[in-house]
Amino acid sequence: MNIYTTLRIGAYHINHCEDYLFADKIGNNKIICAVMDGCTMGKDSYLISTIVGKLLRKICKSLSYKEFYAKKADELSLDIYLKGILQELFSEMKMLKNQLQLEREELLTTLIILLADVKADKGVLLAIGDGVVSVNGTVTSFDQDNKPDYLGFHLSEDFDTWYSAQEQRLFIESLSDISIATDGIESFTRVAAPENSEIVDPIAFLLHDTAGLGNEEMLNMKLKAIEHKYGLNHTDDLAVIRVIR
Repeated sequence: MNIYTTLRIGAYHINHCEDYLFADKIGNNKIICAVMDGCTMGKDSYLISTIVGKLLRKICKSLSYKEFYAKKADELSLDIYLKGILQELFSEMKMLKNQLQLEREELLTTLIILLADVKADKGVLLAIGDGVVSVNGTVTSFDQDNKPDYLGFHLSEDFDTWYSAQEQRLFIESLSDISIATDGIESFTRVAAPENSEIVDPIAFLLHDTAGLGNEEMLNMKLKAIEHKYGLNHTDDLAVIRVIR
């Protein structure tokens, strides 16, 4: 599997990029990808989106060690495996909240997370809040009318009850071409006259077009083309991960 990523501050943001991304392997067969979008109206939202990514890295390293020694992870369904990752994330966030005396406004980030089993050619995807995903050419936009859900809203809830209520979940039967992105991918606007008369759909260009395949800078190159060739730029922060078999 080839994993391509890009993380860029939006044209309307000045001091910080409030998005973050994380991608890594768990053991020999699983990969995990996540994009986070800190709430602009929150407090220091760039911090919590980054912290969530770092906590996921810590959790996944621990799981890789456990898989190496126990070798029982393949017995779990991907959904149950993902549930365990998120339960640990909630636990870590609660401890961090108490240790740093963080307020609710400092814990507001969305999360789109993908867990894939490369060997089984299957995956599960969960979106908490807004964002855009593409599964083998089919795009799904999770839009909560500018009132997105955030992880920080639910840390005091019973985790099992919360998880079972999540509806923005997709089960993937083939890992041909999967992308997850923050909602900044829907914020492209014209900033200059294009060099030619061609019109580009930024979502399709970033999530479906295969030009540059094999180059780890593929998504960054596409963003430059969107800006300099087609005269468009994203006004909101943007995080994209694309996984291609």
